[in-house]
Amino acid sequence: MDSASEDCSDNSQRPDPHNNNNDQQVYFVPLRWWKDAQDSMPAADFDKTIGIVYASLPSSSYAGPMKIINNIFNSDLVLNFRGEDDSQHISENGEVGVSGRDFALVSGDMWLQALKWHSDSKNATKDDKGFSATDSDMGDVYPLQLRLSIQTETSSFAVRISKKDNATELFKRACKMFSVDSEMLRIWDFSGQITFYFMNGEYQVPIDSQRQSDQEILLELQVYGLSDSMRCRDMKKDEMPNFSSSASLKMNGTADSMNSDGSHANSLTISSGPGEAGSLGLTGLQNLGNTCFMNSALQCLTHTPKLVDYFLEDYGREINHDNPLGMNGEIALAFGDLLRKLWAPGASPVPPRTFKSKLARFAPQFSGFNQHDSQELLAFLLDGLHEDLNRVKCKPYAEAKDGDDRPDEEVADEYWHNHLARNDSVIVDVCQGQYKSTLVCPVCRKVSVTFDPFMYLSLPLPSTTMRTMTLTVVSSNCDGKSQLLPYTISVPKNGRFEDLTRALGTACSLGADETLLVAEVYNNCIIRFLEDPSDSLSLIRDADKLVAYRFMKDNGDAPLVVFINQRMEEQYIHGKAAPNWKAFGIPVVARLCNTINGSDLCNLYLKWFRSFQISIEEALENCLVPEKTEEVAEVQGVSTPSDEGMEFYMTDEKGTVKNSKILMNEPLAINEELKLLHVLVCWSEKQIKNYDTQLCSSLPEVFKSSFLAKRPQESASLYKCLEAFLQEEPLGPDDMWYCPGCKEHRQASKKLDLWRLPEILVIHLKRFQYSRYMKNKLETYVDFPVDNLDLSAYIAHADDKSYKYTLYAVSNHYGSMGGGHYTAFVHHGGDQWYDFDDSRVYPISKEKIKSSAAYVLFYRRVFEVSTE
Repeated sequence: MDSASEDCSDNSQRPDPHNNNNDQQVYFVPLRWWKDAQDSMPAADFDKTIGIVYASLPSSSYAGPMKIINNIFNSDLVLNFRGEDDSQHISENGEVGVSGRDFALVSGDMWLQALKWHSDSKNATKDDKGFSATDSDMGDVYPLQLRLSIQTETSSFAVRISKKDNATELFKRACKMFSVDSEMLRIWDFSGQITFYFMNGEYQVPIDSQRQSDQEILLELQVYGLSDSMRCRDMKKDEMPNFSSSASLKMNGTADSMNSDGSHANSLTISSGPGEAGSLGLTGLQNLGNTCFMNSALQCLTHTPKLVDYFLEDYGREINHDNPLGMNGEIALAFGDLLRKLWAPGASPVPPRTFKSKLARFAPQFSGFNQHDSQELLAFLLDGLHEDLNRVKCKPYAEAKDGDDRPDEEVADEYWHNHLARNDSVIVDVCQGQYKSTLVCPVCRKVSVTFDPFMYLSLPLPSTTMRTMTLTVVSSNCDGKSQLLPYTISVPKNGRFEDLTRALGTACSLGADETLLVAEVYNNCIIRFLEDPSDSLSLIRDADKLVAYRFMKDNGDAPLVVFINQRMEEQYIHGKAAPNWKAFGIPVVARLCNTINGSDLCNLYLKWFRSFQISIEEALENCLVPEKTEEVAEVQGVSTPSDEGMEFYMTDEKGTVKNSKILMNEPLAINEELKLLHVLVCWSEKQIKNYDTQLCSSLPEVFKSSFLAKRPQESASLYKCLEAFLQEEPLGPDDMWYCPGCKEHRQASKKLDLWRLPEILVIHLKRFQYSRYMKNKLETYVDFPVDNLDLSAYIAHADDKSYKYTLYAVSNHYGSMGGGHYTAFVHHGGDQWYDFDDSRVYPISKEKIKSSAAYVLFYRRVFEVSTE
């Protein structure tokens, strides 16, 4: 038991000199609650005592939120009250004005009378025989110690609330209750207790007394109807949740049901007996320091049907202390104890210290006070609860067998039977399903089918299944002019190169008689051609620059020539200018169909640059090249070409070596077996001026991420995410499968299918991306059904059953990677939803449930029932 609870218990036993029994205790209640009962009952049946009103005096201390902080960090909260004429609070129709800052002091008898009236008004019964406050009502009451100083001369009194007299949590409540804003606070005394102090001389304190603390009166108030978890009582009637009334604290253990007209039958039964209903389960969790991720996951789990019923009953008998995979039942006990505290009537925000210490002990990754992932905690907790509560004491060995062409139904049942023989707990009963996994070898076509259990589904978002890539397509039209056009396409992130060429061909309207040759360009040189259709797209990085050259298919046997463009640039070394050849522009790739000599090669090259020519006549004059053969050494050792022309050289693939100069009127010495020729083209400065080389020098990256540009928010339906999850895809290079047919590891294709769905379906949206170089969060808006998630069409085998689900909880993450904040949305009967933001719990409209912050979705299965 935590210290706050111990303090609360001690204070409740402290005797009061004037209140020796429950009937004489003084209750502090909302005036509206009291007046509703007092005004509605006849005088013969109800105490019609007129209250004496006392109003708070202006204080010189901090106001508003600063006052709360000041009071919490100081030892005492001090308020001054003065008696007022109650006529000024009576309206023209004779009714007492009631605001959210009006409270009443009533005796124990009065409190019971009002409590019974509220109970009768809800249950429509007038039988008052044997009525008494239930445990639920008493759970909504907490004690508060006050010290009063009476000053008869000014008809005023001072109230001091001290940390020494009250538990820390109760003191904080008092600070919020009395100091939440600067409005005047009024107390209506119907009990006569304050009047008694004014009339009794021994309690009066002289105005000039310097020993006020020695003459203070210790008064214990029983506060009712003002706990944090009961804030819903201050709402308007049309904002109140619609709970069914029962004498038990229980969430309907059976699966939810749906009427044939689509409406839901009552599935949530939450009540606190004759008292006010609706506060059960609306208890927050204190943030212990970056524990919002834990609070969010816990609120979702502690509002899960079946689990609530299970842990509110005697679950201790199922704890497996001998399971080596478990945690000696400590996680289950800590979780069960926390759940019971959260579902206790009138509970205040709970500090989950015990649970967190157990969590840190068995899962050190969650120790300390760093922010973590709520889904990762959820995965650990579900598995830990299962092992702690596993009914199987001795797990039998079961060998996994392949399908061997047997019917899927037979194989699936065999796998499930073997699984249950080793795993049997409330978690398996409620949360576990089964999917079919199919692997196909790309070489021998061996097919392997297994059926594996799952606790939750991790669905990829569209941004994680598809990849955007930009490539430059280079093509020549009928008159020889070339075009450079960038195209942006979407391809499967885990796809193959054939997916890229297919998508790019569609984007650029590639003809049936055309083909594409894709190359990667680096430093204005082609470093590789991408030709293997089975290569993984993961080999292409976002910073790469890709060019796709467009050719006619009928020229496919002709040798390929790659022209590398170079120009002279001055480079300063130790302050001296030194000439240096440097590549520029996009490499030109062409087919040597009818090329015979150097002049044909030159014309083929210039034809490609015709689109970038500034002056055609001048360019033709400058194309005169000296016809003289000469062997040339490395690039740094060659002479500059004539100012009027270009020089062509045979070179290597990087363009770093000039082997032999190509003469215009001499035939090309090309080996017939040669399929690829590299030619270095050295431009003179005058020739460069005749062309707009900038147009062919800029290549876009495959993907350019911008941290400053705000990308439009993506959206997708939950069904689309599920379809992406179930789509066949190749395994990654780091996740190869050992094929029993080939006896080697292969990059097989994998296909998942849903086979058996659980009663509680947890869906994890994979918003967080991790790579070697960066972390990223996807803000994709997922449109998920709230009332009717129908998965009937996604079951791999036809069993004519309905698989419909309704949402009951959401774990949200706001902000960016490595930080942000977690909250939880929880359904609490009817159309009422609540936002659990650590210790704060407040209603939220159903329309706000869907957002791009949704991270983990919790669904429960519903069954259609006939209304006949």
